[in-house]
Amino acid sequence: MAVPKRRKSDRSGRPKIYSPGRPPVAQKAHYRKFWNAIDRGLTSDEASRHAGISPAVGARLFRHNGGMKRKIESARSKRYLSFPEREEIAILHEQEISVRDIALKLRRSPSTVSRELRRNAATRSGDLKYRAHTAQWHADRRSRRPKLAKLNLNSRLRDYVEDRLSGKVKTINGRNLGPETTWIDRNQGRRKDRRWAKSWSPEQISNRLRIDYPQDESMRISPEAIYQSLYIQGRGNLKRELVACLRTGRALRIPRERSRRGSAFVNKEILISERPAEVEDRAIPGHWEGDLILGAGSSAIGTLVERTTRFTILLHLPRMENYGAPRNKRSPPLAGHGAEAVRKAIAASIIKLPKHLKRSLTWDQGTEMAQHEELRVQVNLPIYFCDPQFPWQRGTNENTNGLLRQYFPKGTDLSRHSKLDLDSVAATLNSRPRKTLEWKTPSEAFNDLLKSRRKHNVATTG
Repeated sequence: MAVPKRRKSDRSGRPKIYSPGRPPVAQKAHYRKFWNAIDRGLTSDEASRHAGISPAVGARLFRHNGGMKRKIESARSKRYLSFPEREEIAILHEQEISVRDIALKLRRSPSTVSRELRRNAATRSGDLKYRAHTAQWHADRRSRRPKLAKLNLNSRLRDYVEDRLSGKVKTINGRNLGPETTWIDRNQGRRKDRRWAKSWSPEQISNRLRIDYPQDESMRISPEAIYQSLYIQGRGNLKRELVACLRTGRALRIPRERSRRGSAFVNKEILISERPAEVEDRAIPGHWEGDLILGAGSSAIGTLVERTTRFTILLHLPRMENYGAPRNKRSPPLAGHGAEAVRKAIAASIIKLPKHLKRSLTWDQGTEMAQHEELRVQVNLPIYFCDPQFPWQRGTNENTNGLLRQYFPKGTDLSRHSKLDLDSVAATLNSRPRKTLEWKTPSEAFNDLLKSRRKHNVATTG
C-alpha cells in the first residue's frame, strides 16, 4: 500500500493554525497615525481623515480604548524584523536569491533570515510559501503576552477598589441613600441626578492602601492602573459604568492636547503672551479683565474689572425676544450672552471712558467674544485672550467673580436681575475697602485716576 506523500507544511514541525484573516499590518499603520493625531488635539473625525480610515472606525476605536492611546501602537524595537524588511525578504526569496545574500543586503544574520522563512511562512496552499503580510501576522501573534491585569488576579484588591469607588452611601441604620440613576455610556450632563457613592478618587484609593495594608505588598495599585481598568475595555475587571462614580463622571478620557485647544477665532497675535509687559505690575491703569458668570437656564452676567483699582462693571445681558421658542440656526442666540449681545454690552460700558483708562481687555476663549475684531475697532481697545484652561491668567477677574457669587449664587436664574440691580451690586462691591489698595475703596481709587488725569490736562493747556 502506497504511503501518501506528506506536504511540506506538515513537515515543518508546526501545529496547524487557523486562517489569520486580514493581516493587521496596514491597520496598525493607520491606527498609529490616528492616535498621533489624537495626541495633537484633533477630534476623532479629524484624526480619522488624517489617518485614512472612516470616521465610524475612528470613533469606535476611540471609544473602545476609552480615549486612551494603546501601548501596542508604540514603535517596535529594531531588534525585530520590520514589515518592510519582511517585504524585502519575500521579494528576494521569490527571485531565488540565497539566504546569505538576502541577509547581507538586509544586514541581518543568515540564521535570522533562515528562521524567518521557516517559522513565518504561509501554509494554506499546502506549501511553505513566504508572504510578508502573513509573516507579520505570525510574528505579531507570537509576540503577544497573556499578562492579566492586577485587578483580575487579586480579588481582594479588586473588592477594595470597587467598594471605595462605588460603595453605597448609607444611613446609620444601613439604608441606601441617593436617587435612582441609569448608566447611558455617555457623560451624564449638567443638572441631572448622579449616582451617590463613596467616590474615592483613584489617587486616594492608591495611597490609602499603604495605610490600611502597610505590610501586604500585594495590596498595591497605581492610580493609572485603576483609570485604565475603568476606561479601556478588557484591560481590567472593573465595569465601565463605574466611571460615573468619578468626580468628573466622564465616560471617556479627554486627551490633554485636545483640552488645550483654543477657539477658532483666536490667533497667536492676540494671545496673552503678546500683551504688553506693563500690564503685569499694575502700575499703569486702564487694563481690564472680563468674563461671564453663568446661572440657571443659560442666563449670564458679564463682569469687567480694572486691574489697578479693582473697579468692577457689571454687564446686563437680558434674554432676547422669543427665548425658548424654536429658532433658525443662523440667527443669534436668544439667551442674551451671544457674541453680538456681549460686544454691544462691553462697548456701551467702555466707550465713554477716557483713552488712558481703556488700554487693553483680557478675556478667556469663550465663544461670546467671537466678534472681538468688531469690538476692537468700535471701542479702539486692544483685546487679548488667555490660554485655554488657564483661568489664573485673569486672577483679578476670577477673584471678583467669587465675590459676586455672594449676590448671584450658582444655579440661580440671573436673568431676573435688572440693570438697576446690577448697578447697585457693582456700586456696593466698589465701595468695599480693599487691603491691596491700602484700605481705599475701588471707587475712590478709580476717581483719583480720573481727577489726576483732568488736572494734568488742565496744567498742560494752561
